[in-house]
Amino acid sequence: MGADAHREPPGTGPHREPYAALPDGRVVDRWTFGDPAGTTARVLTLGATLHALHVPDRDGVRDNVVLSAVPVDALLGPGRYFGATVGRYANRIAGARLPLAGKVHRLVPNENGRTVLHGGPDGFDNRVWAARPITEPGRVGVALTLTSPDGDQGFPGELTVTVSYTLDDAGALTIGYLARTDAPTVVNLTNHAYFDLAGEGGAGILDHVLRIEADAYTPVDADLIPLAGPPRPVAGGAFDFTTARRVGARLHEDDPQLRRAGGGYDHNWALRPGLWAQGRPAAVLHDPGSGRLLECLTDQPGLQVYTANGFDGTVAGPGGRVYKEHDGIALETQRFPDSPHRDDFPSTALLPSQLYRSTSVYRFSTVS
Repeated sequence: MGADAHREPPGTGPHREPYAALPDGRVVDRWTFGDPAGTTARVLTLGATLHALHVPDRDGVRDNVVLSAVPVDALLGPGRYFGATVGRYANRIAGARLPLAGKVHRLVPNENGRTVLHGGPDGFDNRVWAARPITEPGRVGVALTLTSPDGDQGFPGELTVTVSYTLDDAGALTIGYLARTDAPTVVNLTNHAYFDLAGEGGAGILDHVLRIEADAYTPVDADLIPLAGPPRPVAGGAFDFTTARRVGARLHEDDPQLRRAGGGYDHNWALRPGLWAQGRPAAVLHDPGSGRLLECLTDQPGLQVYTANGFDGTVAGPGGRVYKEHDGIALETQRFPDSPHRDDFPSTALLPSQLYRSTSVYRFSTVS
């Protein structure tokens, strides 16, 4: 199963079908929903993963604009984060240590032997989520729910998470996150889709044009943990996307921050406050060739931009083309990395009396 992932999906809403069986016998389902003449999404219950997103170009030709790892062994291996919901803590926590409410919790490291990345070695992307359809006036989609037990990967508290993917009549994709805990914990959830607006089998994203509504970013150390001190101004440097420019324009400059990230961007931008309330996008991505334009709106304070610096051809897309360096770009809406160790960063703590809620919208259009 899964061999037909490259075909044009039927417009429906929503339709469930078996996708694959995992080695331990768990069954992964695929949900398809959307407009056959517009935007159509496919979501897997493994990792609550956005597995395909077909969007028309300026001529009305539809193509999948997210990179997709098709076989289950890829989804569990080198392509494990492609489109997945990552958590319980997206991005990195230094030293595999979680200081919280006067106690230090030991987490399970999965990067460099000392850093926790995307929730640990058995993060939410590895789990099979329960799913139910969403069919409401003006929108259609799927809601996926997961319960993470107390002590999962070292994190305290039982956490129940619901992630919803919905498409509205205009073809905008909304991803909503809800979470509750029975004990103090930390939560930072995001989606890890890699976009290529030319189509997932295209020539990569270096010629895509990007604008980010951020005047500062968080520089990192060799472990990609934010350095001490406030976010660094972007003005005039390789991280300045306050005016739209090509993603690849300054990607290969001799900048220590670009070298630390493996020859590209893997950094958090501190977004300008008030964007969500004003209805303004945090980032705009445009592919001049196809005319597709993506506006990313979010209520989160940060945006992690990753230009697929580590892609080495070990993962192939649904059309058979292997993914190489800079073949996709992730726009991960989030709280800041390593926030549990930084009182000056937006807090990621969640108490039993609170509800974690986050929303991001990916809005598509075309330009000439």
